[in-house]
Amino acid sequence: MTIEQHKDIENGETNGFQYLQEPFIQQGKDACKEVGSDKSMENGSIGMVLLSTFVAVCGSFSFGTCVGYSAPTQAAIRADLNLSLAEFSMFGSLVTIGAMLGAITSGRVTDIIGRKGAMRISTGFCIIGWLAVFFSKSSYTLDLGRFFTGYGIGVISYVVPVYIAEIAPKNLRGGLATTNQLMIVIGSSMSFLIGSIINWRQLALAGLVPCICLLVGLCFIPESPRWLAKVGREKEFQLALRKLRGKDIDISDEANEILDNIETLQSLPKTKFLDLFQSKYVRSVIIGVGLMAFQQSVGINGIGFYTAETFVAAGLSSAKAGTIAYACIQVPFTLLGAILMDKSGRKPLITVSASGTFLGCFITGVAFFFKNQSLWLEWVPTLAVAGVLIYIAAFSIGLGSVPWVMMSEVCYHLTCTAPKNLMV
Repeated sequence: MTIEQHKDIENGETNGFQYLQEPFIQQGKDACKEVGSDKSMENGSIGMVLLSTFVAVCGSFSFGTCVGYSAPTQAAIRADLNLSLAEFSMFGSLVTIGAMLGAITSGRVTDIIGRKGAMRISTGFCIIGWLAVFFSKSSYTLDLGRFFTGYGIGVISYVVPVYIAEIAPKNLRGGLATTNQLMIVIGSSMSFLIGSIINWRQLALAGLVPCICLLVGLCFIPESPRWLAKVGREKEFQLALRKLRGKDIDISDEANEILDNIETLQSLPKTKFLDLFQSKYVRSVIIGVGLMAFQQSVGINGIGFYTAETFVAAGLSSAKAGTIAYACIQVPFTLLGAILMDKSGRKPLITVSASGTFLGCFITGVAFFFKNQSLWLEWVPTLAVAGVLIYIAAFSIGLGSVPWVMMSEVCYHLTCTAPKNLMV
C-alpha cells in the first residue's frame, strides 16, 4: 500500500481512511484489514455503545468548559481578587501547562489503570480544580485550581477518543469519533454563553456538572474490551464485548480477531523514536507534526482566552454581545467543516481555513492600528469584532479538526508502508 493509492483524497474524490482508528496490524494477507465480524457489528445492539459514548464525551464537554472559562470571567476575576493583567495571564496560561503534562502522562496512566480509570482520575483533577477556583481568595489557589483542571483535560484529550474508538462498531466509529471534537466546541461555547449571565464563581460550579455526569455515568458503562484483553482479563473482556454488542450477537469472531491483534502487537520488536526520521518516513512525519504545530501557532488559545478583553479594548462598552456571537459561531462552523471534510478534501479545506484566519487577524490588526492612529474610530469596534468572528469561523471549519484527521492518516500510511519493525 502506498500513498499514491490515496492521492485523490486531497481533492475530495475518494477516501480510503474511513476507519482510521482501527487497529492497524492484522494477521493474514491484508495488514490493514478491518477487525471483527461485519455482521455482528452492523446488526448488534447499539444502545450501550451510544450510552458509553455519551458518558465519555461528558469529559470532552468538560474540556470545552475549561478552555472557555477565562474569556468571559477576566474582568470580574481581576476586580474581585485585585489581580494584575500579568497575574491573570498566568492564570489563563496554566491550563495549557497542566494539559501538556496531562497529555504526556495520559498514555501510561490509561494503559495501567484502564480507560475508565483514567477518566475517573482526570475527572477527579477537574473537580478539585473547579472547587479551588470557586473558593479562591488569592491568585495562589486560583492558579492551583487552573493547573489541576488543565491536567485533567490533558488526560481527557487522550483517553476519550481512544475509548470511543475501542468500543464503537465499524459502521458507527467515524460518526461517534467526531462527537469528541464537537462536544469540546459546545462546552467552550456554553462557557461563553453562561459566563455572560452569571458570575465567575457560579461558572466554576457549572463546570462541575459535566464532571459529575461523567463520574456517575462510568458506573453504568463497560471498560474497553481491547484494554481488558491486553491486560489478560479474558473473562471480563468477553463480558464487556457482549454488553456492547448485545446478548444475541455472536461475538466469537470479533473476540478472536482482537486477541490475535493484541498478540501480534506484543510480539513485535520495540521501536526507537529516531526510526521515524529515516528518509522514507521523514516527509510524512514533518507533514503530520507540522500541521499540529501550525494549528497551535496561529494563536487560537490567545484569541479564545482574551476575547472579551479584546472587544473592550477595541471600544465596545460591553463584551457580552461579542462573546455571545463568538459562542454561536463555533458550533455550526465546526459541523460544516465535518461535512465538507470528505466532500472537498483535506487540502482545499485547510487552505481556505488558513486564509480565513489570516484575514481575521489582519482585520483585527487594522482595527487596532486605526485606534492607535486615531483614525476612523467609529469603525474600530466593528472591525475588531468582525475580525475575531471571521478568525473563529475560519479556524472552526478547518484548522480546528483537519490536522487531527491528517495526523491519523499519516499514521495509517506509515503503518501500512513500514516494515514490521516500524509498525506501531
